Amino acid sequence: MKKNSYILLPFVLFLFFSCQKTELKTYDAASNVYFDLSSQARDSIVYTFAYEMTRASDTLYIPVRLMGNRMGDQRHFQVYVEKDSSTARSSEHYEALFAEYPLEADRGIGYVPLIIHNTRDLEEKSVSLILKLKASPDFGIDDPRLIRTYIVLSAQLEKPNWWDNWSPLGEYSRVRHQLFFIATEQRQLSTEGLDAPKNLYFANLLTIMLNDPFKWVADHPERGYVLESRDNGQSYIFYHKDNPNRPIQLKKNTGVGKFFFIDESGKELR
Repeated sequence: MKKNSYILLPFVLFLFFSCQKTELKTYDAASNVYFDLSSQARDSIVYTFAYEMTRASDTLYIPVRLMGNRMGDQRHFQVYVEKDSSTARSSEHYEALFAEYPLEADRGIGYVPLIIHNTRDLEEKSVSLILKLKASPDFGIDDPRLIRTYIVLSAQLEKPNWWDNWSPLGEYSRVRHQLFFIATEQRQLSTEGLDAPKNLYFANLLTIMLNDPFKWVADHPERGYVLESRDNGQSYIFYHKDNPNRPIQLKKNTGVGKFFFIDESGKELR
């Protein structure tokens, strides 16, 4: 029995010291905020309206994380656009920011709701803006690596690798690509020969639209596209009723007496 008590003694001492209270360490530095982004998004946030002719605007919710203790009261953080380093224009490409944004009571994350606009010039070139957090009465910004985010806005379509596989689609242009998407609602086609019947069907939908835009609009009222007359009926603009900022030109060729869509280089689309 005495031997057993010697064996148990170290175990009892271990339990005794393990049960002693340890000092609870708490975060006692000033509260800070930072952009809570993935490593990829930290380099840049890229948003494209390329396939969104119907959408006039959208909202990017950019997360801002608390570094510090949560509080029972609402607090506010501040953010601004670094205009000297941005090509996007306020009220045109994005809505001006508010003076401050809330971090709700007992929350560890808030958001900057950046409202962006689908403008025609984004089809030709992308624009960018840089958002930066700044110190406010409620929060500091101690880590300079995490208080800046770079945002790129675009509506440019790029030639896909499958386009040349299907010759009925015609010579590539961004406007032809845009009309293809509107006519077919397809973002991509395969390059498999077995898919030829399906893909040629989609190519034919584009041809039908190009041959008679007026009939296409009349036959698809549910799609919401409009042809608006200009120059006493010698030209039109084609756009979605919800977003007139992204029009496509339609002009009459008096030589053949037909109207043709015009691409970005001024060519008729046939």
